[in-house]
Amino acid sequence: MRVLTWNIQWGRGADGRVDLARSVAAIRAAGDFDLVCLQEVACNFPGLAGGAREDEPAHFAAAFPGFEAVFGAGMDVPDGGGGRARFGNLLLSRLPVGQVFRHLLPAPADADFPSMQRVCVEAVVSTACGPLRVMTTHLEYYSARQRRAQVEALRALQAEAAAQAAAPARGKEANPAFAARPRPASAIVCGDFNCEPGSPEHARMQAPIGAGVPAWCDAWQLLRPGTPHAPTVGLHGAEWPDRAYCCDFFFVTADLAPRVLDLQVLADTAASDHQPVVLALAD
Repeated sequence: MRVLTWNIQWGRGADGRVDLARSVAAIRAAGDFDLVCLQEVACNFPGLAGGAREDEPAHFAAAFPGFEAVFGAGMDVPDGGGGRARFGNLLLSRLPVGQVFRHLLPAPADADFPSMQRVCVEAVVSTACGPLRVMTTHLEYYSARQRRAQVEALRALQAEAAAQAAAPARGKEANPAFAARPRPASAIVCGDFNCEPGSPEHARMQAPIGAGVPAWCDAWQLLRPGTPHAPTVGLHGAEWPDRAYCCDFFFVTADLAPRVLDLQVLADTAASDHQPVVLALAD
């Protein structure tokens, strides 16, 4: 099972051009995937540098037939012309998709910094080993206060899912909306966390959550303990950032740790200011 995560910067490459065909080509060139998780995906959003208000969720859905497309907008605002502008995360799954959740992440007031509403998209997918939760997110860049609150929200979501998975099955309910549906404790969360390895947020993300709750583990550290994470930004001369470092991660729940086979940063493409990251998980 292979999963790709990538902050595509609405298709804007290190050269400043928005070219969604180039983004699609970079994903295809990276190989065959069961899930593709993208951040900074825009729909009819005015004012994005180089953009022309593209419907990017529709573009990627059309480019990957056979994949279920799940888009979650953190930003959903008027476009200035009577329509809506949306900006968020897109999950593409070739695996069967069960329940889908779009979790708006907390944004406690922080008057010192600009910020935007953030979202975590969660889908329960069917795998050869049973149901698995796959989550993709993009945490706040400027405000450490908001980023810390968002890390706590991801930890709380893990505790919630673990409690639901451990609860006894409910009785039959006539209303199908109340039917029991899988939401396992086993999960992957990936995306742009806007923090670096060793930061307080990175450490807190991996702290124990509670009894019976599989904690989050950095997949890179599982495979390469003590080895610095390969950089995911700052490689191809984009206007941001001014140095190379890692802020894009895969975290897996502790029960999945033995199944982590490989994790690679794809350093060659300049189709965004971030690099794609690929996780391989044993079936």
